[in-house]
Amino acid sequence: MDARLPGAPIPLGGIANLRDLGGWTTPDGRLVRHGLVYRSAGLGWAEESDIAALADLGIRTVYDLRSVRERSESPDRLPAGAAGVVVDVLGDQLAAVPAHMLDLLDDPPRASVALRAGVGASLLEQAYRDFVTLPSAHAAYRRLFTGMLDGDRPAGLVHCTTGKDRTGWAAAVLLLVLGVPEDAVYAEYLLTNAQLLPALAPLFARFAEGGGDPEVLRPVLGVQESYLRTALDLVRAEFGTVQGYVAGALGLDAAWQERARATLLVG
Repeated sequence: MDARLPGAPIPLGGIANLRDLGGWTTPDGRLVRHGLVYRSAGLGWAEESDIAALADLGIRTVYDLRSVRERSESPDRLPAGAAGVVVDVLGDQLAAVPAHMLDLLDDPPRASVALRAGVGASLLEQAYRDFVTLPSAHAAYRRLFTGMLDGDRPAGLVHCTTGKDRTGWAAAVLLLVLGVPEDAVYAEYLLTNAQLLPALAPLFARFAEGGGDPEVLRPVLGVQESYLRTALDLVRAEFGTVQGYVAGALGLDAAWQERARATLLVG
């Protein structure tokens, strides 16, 4: 796949779900700049060649959306000269599923029972509501988005554990603020199923070997349109628009949003 196409995967051995947010277009013909904002899963399993590849991409800031526990269990491996910035989205809701994603693998039979009959999807939908409402999420996303426009270290790499929920919401909000149409934002969001789930095949296999039903993991380790829709519906109910949410919940006013478009769009 052409690396300049929007959503093209960047295949690295130890970093899953890595892609550039550049290349998506707005209705007036402007283009999200390539090479400024990347998203991925965690960097704790990165190989030396992966770290070198991140440096070659010019990544100078890494925004880590994970909890204290997640960071301690799998510390980031950063490119030389890169700054790590902690933006803990779920600090006010430590029981949320995204902060305990890999715990599901510890007891496959129990997890299979707990997640049956759509429970996994319901838990994820609640987590997406948390992204919109939690004070810790407001503070984290505000710090993330303001940091992206830092003149000395513009943009960077955004990640959580699997790079799909906390990171997926960040990517969706940013693209919508930039004016990318909602159908394209959903398309970008759903790319995780093709770019992450294959990398998790060994986890699915171990889950099955441990007596679990791997199908119950798919709604939890992948993404569904309903997750993002849940958050966007809540945003519209509470703030009217994504722009209203960014201004009202994150404190990033119209002037900041215009500066974001000037910085991250071309054309």
